[in-house]
Amino acid sequence: MRWHHPVRGLVPPVAFIPIAEETGLIVEIGQFVLEQAFREAASWHRAGFPITISVNVSGRQLDHEDFVDHVRHALAVSGLSPAFAMLEITETMLMEDVGNTVERLTALKKLGLRIAVDDFGTGYSSLAYLRQFPVDRLKVDRAFVAQMSVSTESRALVHTLVQLGRTLGLQVLAEGIEEESQLVALRAEGCEKGQGFLYSRPLDPVSVREFLHRRYGKAQRAMVVAADPVPMLTSYRPS
Repeated sequence: MRWHHPVRGLVPPVAFIPIAEETGLIVEIGQFVLEQAFREAASWHRAGFPITISVNVSGRQLDHEDFVDHVRHALAVSGLSPAFAMLEITETMLMEDVGNTVERLTALKKLGLRIAVDDFGTGYSSLAYLRQFPVDRLKVDRAFVAQMSVSTESRALVHTLVQLGRTLGLQVLAEGIEEESQLVALRAEGCEKGQGFLYSRPLDPVSVREFLHRRYGKAQRAMVVAADPVPMLTSYRPS
């Protein structure tokens, strides 16, 4: 999401999302993002690319009493199957109100969506608490990935997080992959998925479609679908 400001030009989320959080506008913005993202993903499916889309969720959104209804509405108006939708929440958000969070995430899982824990490793969740949450994926924070080649501590931490995910039966995805050496190191650790600039910079909707056609093409499209019923754009398949 980007804000096209009449004076400042293109404003990144880091500049305006904190203000939206403080004012409560993030709930309305978040609902708009959900609907737009789900609509776009549904259009990819119609074009022959059944890609899962992930949407970051704010703590203010998750705390809102109507959030589950907001998600249900976004799925309904977009026509997107919930099997191809994933919501991402930060590890810190998980721990703010454990009881309420478990209840809310359980309701979302009943809709058929999947849940990812974003920026994992930066918070303070214990293994005992983590097992309570109905999550499907752990996302290793980009800070650890960036330091893997120069810090044995970061490499060891990534190894631990990957093994933790396996123990809990969760998929593990590494964030912020920018160099081939990072990809090689993550593969060696058994990390299943990755995302980052090594694959692509942020793209607008038109560019995403061009990217999909260029990356997979019509001939490969059937193979991708057959290989994985819910294929991920961020999987380790560099061109």
